[in-house]
Amino acid sequence: MAETAYWEAIRRAHDEEMANDDLVIAMGEDIGVAGGTYKATLGLYDKYGEERVIDTPISENSYTGIGIGASMTGMRPIIEIMSINFALLALDTLVNAAAKIRYMSGGQIACPIVMRTPGGTAHQLAAQHSARLARMFMSTAGLRVVTPRGPLDAYGMLKSAVRCNDPVIIIEHEQMYNLKEDIPDEEFFRPLEGAEVVREGSDITLIGYNFSVHLCLEAARRLEADGVSAEVIDLRSLKPIDRETIRRSVEKTHHALIAEEDEAPVGVGSEIITGIIEDCFFALDSQPVRVHAADVPVPYNHTLEKAAIPDANDVYQGALKALGKI
Repeated sequence: MAETAYWEAIRRAHDEEMANDDLVIAMGEDIGVAGGTYKATLGLYDKYGEERVIDTPISENSYTGIGIGASMTGMRPIIEIMSINFALLALDTLVNAAAKIRYMSGGQIACPIVMRTPGGTAHQLAAQHSARLARMFMSTAGLRVVTPRGPLDAYGMLKSAVRCNDPVIIIEHEQMYNLKEDIPDEEFFRPLEGAEVVREGSDITLIGYNFSVHLCLEAARRLEADGVSAEVIDLRSLKPIDRETIRRSVEKTHHALIAEEDEAPVGVGSEIITGIIEDCFFALDSQPVRVHAADVPVPYNHTLEKAAIPDANDVYQGALKALGKI
């Protein structure tokens, strides 16, 4: 076991998969000579050369489209988009080509691409660099969407994604790149499906994904001091969603909260609560609670930014509301 930062785990996965298969390439802005904005490809340009670690122009639609085309001919590209905001420029190729070609070709053409991108609010990056947008990819049939909460998943899910024949969107978070966790020295893989119960509890189910899992865990510790036992679920995969794990937990705790950093309308929280209502409505002792960002563009001003984005106290207060304690 070795303590590994989130960015180091991603870099290690890149390195191992590129060493394992010459058809694995990496593409993105500043990922070569500079080693990536978040150091996730540091040193790989020198090791594998410019034909496999490709510095691209600032043209997300173009290089994503090139990567998708390459994947249809047998390559396995890992495409890095510097911010999820910029993935909007690549939506045509992702939604109309990558997500659909396997179905439209009757399974004759696969599109094994991985798109890695950080989303979420870091620190005063303003509205055009602070989007979440997971819901956009969730709504597209044919894409897999995963959200690693720490180095263990960041490493293992990237390795699984590279070997998957479906297009996989990996949504990271800019505040987690320096997060550290012990991960095994030997090679391992993490599944691209299935939620994980990361904290057992009996009184309320707190559901999160990506960065919001950490808010749920912090809130759970505060609730424990109040005598409340909170179970915490990390969704891990947003497409497909593991509704069965959620159902089992809610049937045990009878209360549910979903926390997300995104805005509420037509979001992940809406989908989770819909699933709970459909799957285990009669197990609920109170209405489910959503904790989410304000429905505004993320402000640049630090105080306003903090006010617009949920924190662990918001999750804590939301849990007390779900339990009827406030």
